[in-house]
Amino acid sequence: MAITIEIDHARTRRMAQGQGPSQSPAQGKAPARKPARSPRQPGGPVVPQGVRGPIRRLKWLILMLTLTVYYVTPFIRWNRGPNAPDQAVLLDFAHGKLYLGPAEIWPQDLYLITAAMLLATLILILVNALAGRLWCGFACPQTVWTDLFLLVERLVEGDRRQRLKNLSSPLTAKRVAQIATKHALWMLIALLTGGTLIFYFTDAPELLRDLAHGEMTVTALTWTLVFAGTTYGLAGFAREQVCTFMCPWPRLQGAIWDPEAFTVNYRDYRGEVRMSAKKAAEARALGEPAGDCVDCGACVAVCPIGIDIRQGPNFACINCGLCVDACDGVMARLDRPRGLIDYESWENIERGRAGEPRVSRLLRPKTVGLALASVALAGVIAVSFATKTSAVLSVQHDRDPLSVRLSDGSVRNAYTVKLLNKSSGVQRFKLGVTGVDAALAIVGHAQADAIEVEPDGSETLRVTLTMPEPGDADVTFQAVDARSRVVLTAHDRFVNR
Repeated sequence: MAITIEIDHARTRRMAQGQGPSQSPAQGKAPARKPARSPRQPGGPVVPQGVRGPIRRLKWLILMLTLTVYYVTPFIRWNRGPNAPDQAVLLDFAHGKLYLGPAEIWPQDLYLITAAMLLATLILILVNALAGRLWCGFACPQTVWTDLFLLVERLVEGDRRQRLKNLSSPLTAKRVAQIATKHALWMLIALLTGGTLIFYFTDAPELLRDLAHGEMTVTALTWTLVFAGTTYGLAGFAREQVCTFMCPWPRLQGAIWDPEAFTVNYRDYRGEVRMSAKKAAEARALGEPAGDCVDCGACVAVCPIGIDIRQGPNFACINCGLCVDACDGVMARLDRPRGLIDYESWENIERGRAGEPRVSRLLRPKTVGLALASVALAGVIAVSFATKTSAVLSVQHDRDPLSVRLSDGSVRNAYTVKLLNKSSGVQRFKLGVTGVDAALAIVGHAQADAIEVEPDGSETLRVTLTMPEPGDADVTFQAVDARSRVVLTAHDRFVNR
């Protein structure tokens, strides 16, 4: 039977059949239960509980790693020689170039950026086929900065219980001081984030010195405040709304959701019927069914999105696994096996309901195909980068007139030839043609073997080809770098009309 998965509080197949979340598939209707306490406050944001466990520690490690990379990268230097910036990662709008370590990407290399974005998409889909929204739960900037803001909130205002109490209590001097301190720290983090993002577009140490001396330009200051405001708003207030409603990824899940992917799921065949540990012991002593779930609501309380994973697959779930840590902690205290909530495939949940052994199918045609496609595309990008030249030759035939017949009967065609130097040094080229027996002349140049192009510059030439015995033919222009002997080619047509 099909399952219906909605974006907000989905129900499992049993829920669609009219059975409650506390009901075992083999039993009749269970007594009605109060819904688990949701961390979402009416009209307000989700107030999640802090949790400890291996997944939470992994998330802290990834948070520190990603923030370190973000804040440190603009200050990494890379020696590219004279006349070139020494910042390792720099998006230079003034000169229309992107620097990534040894690579210089010009607007003409847009196809490489497109290929890199396609590769990132393939990898994202591959990860989704293996383990769902791991990117969303662990490394997405919205998740990372929201975790950081929540950490500040806990340190200043206390744990979840205290924060919920504060929401319903009148303002006091202490409470006002807490609110002011929290927002001041949030704004400081937001300003550091916005300022660092600006560093990616200009020389970071120089801009930092300007900022220290109060000489920051209005443009840089404006964009810093814009990015800071975005960080402050999204991480401080929007939080789960971004992941649930603003981000397009949950909607795409409907097309790429994979029942074999290891996503966060609730083993309801083990957890139902829910009851306290004492009642479960009594029920089992009488031979009656009793699940491991004690309906403590810990999994709901720690969820940063504010959903109950026990209700079934939910596209709002970012697969962060905090509910796994919370549930495992409860099971450990009750001396019950871990894994009531776990990274598990939906197919294995179905197999568990049917009493069948679980099967791990990480390697299957879909994942193998995506992996091979990713490797192949990465190879193409690597080869393209390795073979990319530091100069470009382009040719455009004059359209009006296409050709001119001279008094001696020969025919002349005119072309606009452009040489682009993408290196940081002067380049000298020798220009020639193949494919036709024609005399080449460059207007304004006495010879074709001493064409100089300045660093990061271009040279536009007007070139004529004259054929004594005219006829239509393909022509290939060649520009040979005098130093590296690299041959640039561009193709056009010689016409006799």
